[in-house]
Amino acid sequence: MVNFIIASHGEFASGIKMSGQMIFGDQENVEVVTFMPNEGPDDLHQKFVDAINRFEGGDDSQVLFLVDLWGGSPFNQANLIVAEHPDNMAMIAGLNLPMLIEAYSARFTQDNAAEIAKSLVPMAREGVKSIPEAENMTSSAQKTSADTNQGLKKGKMKINLARIDTRLLHGQVATAWTPDSKANRIIVVSDNVAKDDMRKNLIIQAAPNGINANVIPVDKMIEIMKDDRMGGVEAFLLFENPQDALRAVEGGVPLDSINVGSMAHSTGKTMVNKVLSMDQADVATFEKLSGLGVKFDVRKVPSDSKADLFNLIQKANVK
Repeated sequence: MVNFIIASHGEFASGIKMSGQMIFGDQENVEVVTFMPNEGPDDLHQKFVDAINRFEGGDDSQVLFLVDLWGGSPFNQANLIVAEHPDNMAMIAGLNLPMLIEAYSARFTQDNAAEIAKSLVPMAREGVKSIPEAENMTSSAQKTSADTNQGLKKGKMKINLARIDTRLLHGQVATAWTPDSKANRIIVVSDNVAKDDMRKNLIIQAAPNGINANVIPVDKMIEIMKDDRMGGVEAFLLFENPQDALRAVEGGVPLDSINVGSMAHSTGKTMVNKVLSMDQADVATFEKLSGLGVKFDVRKVPSDSKADLFNLIQKANVK
């Protein structure tokens, strides 16, 4: 695995590492180097050396430096080290959160620091957008609300992943679960959101680059699954609650497994772990889904270990 050193002026590196963990989960072999106002170049260089020595293999290991600013002190000191180890170290500047998330994902398939660095530049650029967008750009909402049947062919839709998440399409879903699912379309299945134009547009805008997003009611999802003109669509389904998922399954949507990611707390509900809150009605719904043959994958992000849903419920003594 490629080792990462996140480096910045001040505490930016520490903060972005925490943000990355919130979205992608805890990561091993990631060191933070901060350059503080009372420090000089020699202090900074020693911090880099110490960070490298904490990696297995030390300066013989694959190391990627992710630094905040081209030409700044962290860049300059890291550049000296990369120049001494051109075969196993590399650097990329202009660090932003999309870049860091993509880096975490890339090292699952890449074991070379330089190759990962080259692959990160497009993602870092694509992560910079504005609202309203520039005049020469087509808005995400317009692109997604265009012909949703474009490129379809004969055959049924394939469901790559289904997830229950109160927050629906957010950072963890866009940057971690969508690539993991290898889906080419995100479908939010919710009666509530389908009739709320503001929420619908926000979800469409939050779709990752290159992925279409749609918001449809449960009955429409059931109808679409019967359509034999949806070949080529590999879908990532997002449900706001288990009740909507149950309606979909009972209506004929074939779900063998559901990722249970997040269920917000509200009055009368019990926390079964840090991100899942439910009451007896939710438990009964999960039991019905289980009776229909659905398995449950309890994970907030792909890198988490899987937990047993009913063991969590039993330990929490949901009432």
